[in-house]
Amino acid sequence: MAKTATKRKSTAKKKPRYIELADELREAVLRGDYTDPGNFPTESVLCDKYDVSRFTVREALRKLTSEGLITRKRGSGTLVQPATARAGALHQPLSNVGEILQYARDTTIAFEKQGTATVPDYIADQISISPKGEWFVFRGKRMKPENERPIALTEAWVHPELAKAVAKIDTNATTLFGQIETLGNVNVMRVTQDIQAIRATKEILKDLGLEKGDPVLRILRCYYDEKDRMFEISANYHPGEHFAYSMHIEVD
Repeated sequence: MAKTATKRKSTAKKKPRYIELADELREAVLRGDYTDPGNFPTESVLCDKYDVSRFTVREALRKLTSEGLITRKRGSGTLVQPATARAGALHQPLSNVGEILQYARDTTIAFEKQGTATVPDYIADQISISPKGEWFVFRGKRMKPENERPIALTEAWVHPELAKAVAKIDTNATTLFGQIETLGNVNVMRVTQDIQAIRATKEILKDLGLEKGDPVLRILRCYYDEKDRMFEISANYHPGEHFAYSMHIEVD
């Protein structure tokens, strides 16, 4: 795993400073550091605290504004949006593997091994690939400490060739792909992600504590190794009104 981490570190492009600052401020907001909406630091305070320019601060705040976490008004400063105004949404930036890992570290999950099965047709059709053979199946509810209901239900399929790695998987660990890297001696080289609003089955609705007709957002990810082999597929089902997807687009 150390080899993989080193490889990523040496090849990954360093984030712009305003993105790093936005990540830190987002974490503070979601952690509840600013329970009084009017106590958010001024631009000057942020410049001094993080040793950055006013331009960097403004770009970071602009990003949080676009995500619905804060509002900015002339004469009123920066205000943190209360959870009710955000519809109680889970705001997570999921634009690279590192951010997926951070999301996992902020939550808990207990997977259940469910034997082997072919990848369902509705998943294969969505990713436009027909995975062959019997894949190892996992299922689990992802939780946040402060939530009584699951924030997501995850179904995952692991490649048949990874039987030895699957046998050693800790079902209480935060991710499957991270363990497969270590146990299966593979490197995650790319991840595809498909986001879609779906009509959930009765079973999914029940597991998420939802009722018939409630919106559900499915995030379907495919993980590929250095040989471009798809070794894991995961379908993550989120209550639609409690999830907001955010990403940053950098202009070269």
